[in-house]
Amino acid sequence: MLVRQVCVALAIAALAEAAPATVKHVLHEKRDRQSYDWVKSGRVESDAILPVRIGMSQNNLENGYDHLMEVSHPDSPRYGKFWSAEEVHDMFAPSEEAVESIRQWLEASGIHPSRVVHSDNKGWIAFDAYAHEAERLFKTEFYEHEHVATSSMKVGCDEYHVPEHVQRHIDYITPGVKLTPVLKKLTKAKRASQLIGVKTNSKAVADEENYSIPAKALSLAEDLQGCGYNMTPTCIKAMYDIPYAKTAVKGNSLGLYEQGDYFAKSDIDLFYKAYAPWVPQGTYPIPALIDGANYSVPAYSSLNSGESDIDIDMAFSLIYPQTVTLYQVDDQIYEPEEVATTNLFNTFLDALDGSYCTYTAYGETGDDPSIDAVYPDPAAGGYKGKLQCGVYKPTNVISASYGQAEADLPVSYTKRQCNEFMKLGLQGHSILFASGDYGVASFAGDGDSNGCLGPDSKIFNPQYPSNCPYVTSVGGTMLYTDQTVDDAESVMHANLGGTAANFSTSGGFSNYFPQPAYQKATVEKYFKKADLTYPYYSEFEVDVNTTSGLYNRIGRAYPDVSANGARFRAYTDAYDYFYYGSSLASPLFASVLTLLNEERIAKGKGPVGFVNPVLYAHPEVLNDITNGTSAGCDTDGFAAIEGWDPATGLGTPNYPKMKKLFLSLP
Repeated sequence: MLVRQVCVALAIAALAEAAPATVKHVLHEKRDRQSYDWVKSGRVESDAILPVRIGMSQNNLENGYDHLMEVSHPDSPRYGKFWSAEEVHDMFAPSEEAVESIRQWLEASGIHPSRVVHSDNKGWIAFDAYAHEAERLFKTEFYEHEHVATSSMKVGCDEYHVPEHVQRHIDYITPGVKLTPVLKKLTKAKRASQLIGVKTNSKAVADEENYSIPAKALSLAEDLQGCGYNMTPTCIKAMYDIPYAKTAVKGNSLGLYEQGDYFAKSDIDLFYKAYAPWVPQGTYPIPALIDGANYSVPAYSSLNSGESDIDIDMAFSLIYPQTVTLYQVDDQIYEPEEVATTNLFNTFLDALDGSYCTYTAYGETGDDPSIDAVYPDPAAGGYKGKLQCGVYKPTNVISASYGQAEADLPVSYTKRQCNEFMKLGLQGHSILFASGDYGVASFAGDGDSNGCLGPDSKIFNPQYPSNCPYVTSVGGTMLYTDQTVDDAESVMHANLGGTAANFSTSGGFSNYFPQPAYQKATVEKYFKKADLTYPYYSEFEVDVNTTSGLYNRIGRAYPDVSANGARFRAYTDAYDYFYYGSSLASPLFASVLTLLNEERIAKGKGPVGFVNPVLYAHPEVLNDITNGTSAGCDTDGFAAIEGWDPATGLGTPNYPKMKKLFLSLP
């Protein structure tokens, strides 16, 4: 049962309950079905204390897409006229009318103003109430719910009501249909961008001793002759005509998000020495450590698995002398043991936007303790400081090589995060994510044993956050070992053995988000050209147990673009590996955008911001990929064809063409 608490102020307030005027109450939320994991048990005792939180609806979210297009579409007269953080906050914050209406209702119902707390941005209102008060207030009954496999308990109701005149101002209330959460989540979702490192002498790839330089490569410079086998920064620069950077302006650092993995300084220096000698030894990222995160670890640490190393290697080798900012999140309790496999971005977004810590959207207010890390961390050795909110200014470009299956997360949770990416785009920030690495599936066990959905394990499993229409999703490409930097790339697809036997760049169509207008015409052309024979459905949040389709024809399509994701040489724990994954592609493309920002700043212009509308309007500035397929779910997945496709998006960077286009824009 709930622990009874004594609160003098609360008791006095309860004795002084006012008799509210008669108001009409309406049903606000109702549970459709009981949870399989949480069993409803006894009624909450009337004098138990419930922490009540009323999440207020944000204003104007429905206009967010249009506002973003105004500053991001190349045909808009307001292109590049980005908003300030204050303007974004003011546009979407709940109205004063909403705040006052709810407060007046609470006071008239006997909740004294001294008991009510509201956040600085007025995104939510909170107060403690006896169970009998809350039941009277919301015309409901509260019950305890016990977890079937643990001793954990939550509190909630089957339905609740609110006055008709305040309903439009309220998103959701807890405890309510959404049960009050426990502090630790009970299951772990896993990240989708599974960077794979293969030792250079591994039999899983062609033996280096048997590799011979293709005859057509002998006419190239010596450091470009083996790019089909050993992908280096020099090869990447040649493939995409990326110049060697020479200048660095203040405020144009490239941001890298890292979680559950740390870089090793000695590995980074080994990489510079072997593959990027133009970067001085001892060149490391600017620390932006979030909620007790560490900066780096010794090379031998189990927390050095290669992800952070290769992101930093890639970025510095392409943009130096420009800087890199490291957004390392979460303390040593959550990061390696809990959050290392969930990659959910909330604590990261908290640190960039203080209002994100508290505002409400789609039934989610602040961080969700049933999913996210909790700070101060109650665990021994955990970070004891407060959750960091709004402590870092976001860089112009941010790359994250992490994600997971869309179905692993509640739709409301993802929509709230997606809206935050929209707000960052409004302010001129480019947010890029790796698309994933298992074709139209997720990794083994994420969904079913083959990473797919549905009772027959055949339904495609889209990835998050690539499904969000306000980010740039980056897929992976590759050269074959008999090719040169002058040849066309193919879809990144390799047999790396075991559960990575089908290691292929991810792409597909969201089950949560619709296709944004900027890509609809392009995707329609794809469907006409591809002539797919797979059965499909056209609905969101589909029931995968009953549908006969394999993918959502009307969902947000991804990836948007692509870049090399194979055979990149880098050191981890002093050993030189080949690395594979769209984890390589995202920081590569982000580096290109950072260089373009440098060019625009030199001309007195602002950053490129959210680039999707520009690139879909001008696909000619990218190298179209037309060979290969992203398999999965016992299918060939989606093939690369002329134009956009769900394997490689619009294509890979062509730096001179991109530079010309973006410098021509205001």
